[in-house]
Amino acid sequence: MKDFSLKKLYYSISEVSKLTDLEQYILRYWETEFDLLKPGKNRAGNRIYTNKDIQLILKIKKLLREEKYTIDGAKKILADGGNKTVVIEQSEFSEAKKPEENLPDLKKDFEDIKKFLLDLRSQL
Repeated sequence: MKDFSLKKLYYSISEVSKLTDLEQYILRYWETEFDLLKPGKNRAGNRIYTNKDIQLILKIKKLLREEKYTIDGAKKILADGGNKTVVIEQSEFSEAKKPEENLPDLKKDFEDIKKFLLDLRSQL
């Protein structure tokens, strides 16, 4: 994760957008998804981000974009204090199987599709 040497106390959403290389709408969306990300607002009602907020945004960005976690997975990691040893149940993470273990399931699925298409064709 990049370590920005931030010199100001507060940053606007446009400044944070440039610093983090994220669109403003993404920052606003992440505020709705991540309880930890709650920038303050100034008298005019504009968002003001602290250095801590920016570091959190960079951590979220790394989890979602580089490490390919889902939003729910990133939430669990952040709720666990950033420790990545979060236990994910098999039902939540279907890709945990090795590709070879998925082959019998795929073969059966293709057979079912073939049967369905043949039945449909015979009805025409």
